[in-house]
Amino acid sequence: MNEVAPRPFIVVGVDGSELSEAALRWAVGQARLTGAEVHAVMAWNVPVSIYLSPVAGEERYEREAEEVMDTVLRTVADEAQNVPVTKRMVGKHPSQALVRAADGAELLVVGSHGHGGFPGMHLGSVATYCVHHAPCPVLVYRGEHTGR
Repeated sequence: MNEVAPRPFIVVGVDGSELSEAALRWAVGQARLTGAEVHAVMAWNVPVSIYLSPVAGEERYEREAEEVMDTVLRTVADEAQNVPVTKRMVGKHPSQALVRAADGAELLVVGSHGHGGFPGMHLGSVATYCVHHAPCPVLVYRGEHTGR
């Protein structure tokens, strides 16, 4: 019986921030070195407030997240040649979505912080959650070292 082993994969969180785009670029480079594929995961969380005062429906959040993901994937397309990149859209809190997507992964790559908080000052909440709960090794991408 000739069973083909599944290809190893690297999960990377994408949120549209410059840091998550850089983390995706890093993950693509690592995948090229290791023969893995990349699962780019974009999660969106619908705020409870839309049910109190509906301005937009859940579909809008999903559509906007998909537009952001498609834009990011287009910007790294040249670097991702010959590296399989799978887009995964998840309607769930990003922390939980990434940890679940990382089940069976060789590595989970997250930016050190996303859009909120104080960039560069501390580890973001999603990265912190992933470090503590992921079922695989986690690389927290902080960006290029500037020597300062």
